[in-house]
Amino acid sequence: MRKAVVNGAGGFIGSHLARRLKNEGFWVRGVDLKRPEFSETAADEFLVGDLRDQAVAAQAVDGMDDVYQLAADMGGAGYIFTGEHDAVVMHNSATINLNTLYAGRKAGVKRFFYSSSACIYPEYNQKDPQNPVCSEDSAYPAAPDSEYGWEKLFSERLYLAFSRNYGMEVHVARFHNIFGPEGTWQGGREKAPAAICRKVAETPDGGTIEIWGDGEQTRSFLYVDECVEGVRRLMESDFAGPVNVGSDEMVTINGLAGMAMRAAGKKLLLQHIPGPLGVRGRNSDNRLIREKLGWAPSASLAEGLEKTYRWVAEQVKADQQQRAALTGR
Repeated sequence: MRKAVVNGAGGFIGSHLARRLKNEGFWVRGVDLKRPEFSETAADEFLVGDLRDQAVAAQAVDGMDDVYQLAADMGGAGYIFTGEHDAVVMHNSATINLNTLYAGRKAGVKRFFYSSSACIYPEYNQKDPQNPVCSEDSAYPAAPDSEYGWEKLFSERLYLAFSRNYGMEVHVARFHNIFGPEGTWQGGREKAPAAICRKVAETPDGGTIEIWGDGEQTRSFLYVDECVEGVRRLMESDFAGPVNVGSDEMVTINGLAGMAMRAAGKKLLLQHIPGPLGVRGRNSDNRLIREKLGWAPSASLAEGLEKTYRWVAEQVKADQQQRAALTGR
């Protein structure tokens, strides 16, 4: 039985990945600062610990065949693009990656997966919302639009350097806006699909929700099950990457709000307000993943968003009921 550790298994993608690995017959260790918030972990063993601590990182990789490194200090635009968290984001995530590779090499681990991000792509190639350039070879000359992106780009090079120098097998994926049930949906670190689903669920039919900017900025969003599928296919291939793991179905944020309204059966007005935006346009270029893996994500955004809306709406309802019980109303 192969043994795998998922760093970040208390988080959204990590918890789904741990479940997938367990279903495939792996013995799974999960590691995170906390257990999954919305369901029980599928991991055989769960280590609650801080991977910035070298001792915890060593314990995490001990006896493992495969390391899936998804742990990071991250969040949506409201956390990443304000500039207020740049130092902790860079320090925390870089420390986790340095510790993971050092401990993994010392423990004799041979296979590593690293989750990078589409945030590594240059801002100068993403100013036209209708024609963003996000092919893997466009990453240089480097000019990410956030310190989060700079740290991710550094860590990509870190994993590939360890691979070259120490013979470790490394696979690097650049995630593009992963969404789905059991993800953060409130509190400031949620990403656009969950945030919009929450706003739609909280607002009565005919009401108004707020959208940052003019809403014409474009993105693509990948449902979590397809993300996990891409991770597993990459890990079992002979391709190191980096490679995009994302949908190439581009949508404006206004269009995303319209999809959420349709999922809810509501008609709402949009109020556009100032807010952190990131790049003007971004979309996954899937030519390389098709070439190297013979596969690319294909599920529709509407299908995934409908599932996500139903889950977020349940959380909103439960939260409102709890608040009412506390206030006696």
